[in-house]
Amino acid sequence: MDATNEKVKSSGMDYWKKIVILLCAGWVTIWVYRSALSPAYPQINESLGGNISDTALGFISTCYFFGYVAMQIPAGFLVDKIGKKKVLIPGFIVFGIAAFLISQATSISMIYFGSVLAGLGCGSFYGSAYSLTSQNIPQDKRSFSTAIVNSGSAVGSGLGLILSSFLVVQLQFPWQTMMYISVALIVVMLIAFIAIIRNNKEDAEFLAQSAVEEAKVKTETTEIVEKEHVSMKKLFSPKMLFAYVLYFATCYAYYMTVTWLPNFLGTERGFEGAAIGFSASLVAFASIPGALFFSRLADKFMHKKVQFIVILEFLAAIMLLLTVQATNSTLLLVGLILYGFLGKLAVEPIIISWLGENAPKVGIGTTLGVFNFFGMMSSVIAPTLTGSISDATGSKEMGFYISVILLVAGTALFLLANLKKKTAE
Repeated sequence: MDATNEKVKSSGMDYWKKIVILLCAGWVTIWVYRSALSPAYPQINESLGGNISDTALGFISTCYFFGYVAMQIPAGFLVDKIGKKKVLIPGFIVFGIAAFLISQATSISMIYFGSVLAGLGCGSFYGSAYSLTSQNIPQDKRSFSTAIVNSGSAVGSGLGLILSSFLVVQLQFPWQTMMYISVALIVVMLIAFIAIIRNNKEDAEFLAQSAVEEAKVKTETTEIVEKEHVSMKKLFSPKMLFAYVLYFATCYAYYMTVTWLPNFLGTERGFEGAAIGFSASLVAFASIPGALFFSRLADKFMHKKVQFIVILEFLAAIMLLLTVQATNSTLLLVGLILYGFLGKLAVEPIIISWLGENAPKVGIGTTLGVFNFFGMMSSVIAPTLTGSISDATGSKEMGFYISVILLVAGTALFLLANLKKKTAE
């Protein structure tokens, strides 16, 4: 019996490492697709007649995120109901079909349809990935492993921007090339999902060994569950509400930048060819060491999380301001690198950790759902609003200024809510 348990434990270690690599690669694939179209907006416009507005181009990203947000709750329910593998694989099949449909598009409407479909397909990934990490990664390795998984989004974003700028903008390949590359990556991921992820029966067998421990934990938490009830008052208390507002502002700045920065650099700051993708990708690549460094630091000084959040958010706002007001390319690039290092991916794990400590003990899932909803709603609004501003003013600078204002206002409200709490205590 001991030998069997040891064997299971050993295979479990190998499995969780595979899961970390697999999910990191999944985020890389999703973000290569997400970032591939924005550098090629002028080429897409030209291929479809040349009379498409920036608002209409920005709506491509909005359509994707609309599908992505819409899928979050249903995908989470299905993961619990039928299993991670049965949600993830069909989702990526839909994602692959969507990318291929976009490559064959003859109108902007067809790209919109494909983008919504891609969002729905990618929407299956978050719930499945979160369930896999929480179920399989050892607790003492979970924070760092999750940071590695999340870094896939930064790597994919950087690769997508560089490849799109180099292949489409500089070498003048058709913009559809990036969609074919996305389809190929999706096929590889589908094969990996099928080969690596356990089915429900295997999961049940593997987790059976921890049933006693789980039952014990449930018994210990039953008393808390019985004593505390989820209420709208707790869910939208000032400190919770302003945490949602802060996350909305954080995501707004990030998704506005991811969507429009390549176009901004090319049309308003004189960057050309591969330099556009390389420069825009600095935000993504700089975020990886930032996320790892500040997460470790926040874990070390656990009672200073509010201070970490406030300082990082204010510094990120200053870096965005520097980016848009820079008078030369060197200052602009410094602003981008520091925004990546200090911005969303650096502060997000700390905000989520703070949320876990301050949310009602019952209803943490609901709180995280509301939190994520606020954040992802910004991804629906930011691309189209910035495109509309560009059409109205001839520049995307105001989009950056709005992001800075939101970051400062959201951070100030979050700080005031936590200062008030401290005073009350």
